[in-house]
Amino acid sequence: MTQRIDYQKQSPELFRKFVEFSLALKQSSIETSIRDLVDIRASQINGCAFCLDMHVKEATIHGERPLRLHHVATWRESTLFSARERAALAWTEALTQIPAQGVPDDVYDRVRSQLSEKELSDLTFLVMSINAWNRVNVGFRVAPGTYDKAFGVDKSGLS
Repeated sequence: MTQRIDYQKQSPELFRKFVEFSLALKQSSIETSIRDLVDIRASQINGCAFCLDMHVKEATIHGERPLRLHHVATWRESTLFSARERAALAWTEALTQIPAQGVPDDVYDRVRSQLSEKELSDLTFLVMSINAWNRVNVGFRVAPGTYDKAFGVDKSGLS
């Protein structure tokens, strides 16, 4: 896969601002383990090899168990996720693949039963962010592993 353009060089100010936004999400009310699951699931849905690779490596560094990482794509059938994690994954899927009728009430009710209004708002910004990263990296064909050292995920032992 050949990268089409280097968007970081072409739009450095926008890239920097978006990185700042993404880094601010690390200080949100959503715990690291759920942030990792959300990033992985959205990246799977969007077919973003770069982001999926990076976020699996990040989750590994954060101590996520390998079996749970393998089960993210089948979280509905897996017994490895808590009700809170399932709600976050359902919200991620609903916002990543917005149905024609919008987000169903049952999905909203499910996530609201597990997350506060602040947490739901923060989660929504997290889903927005990973979907934007997926789109830029898929659009410009950024190869997995390209920035492992720059993002510190070379420490995962998965490269």
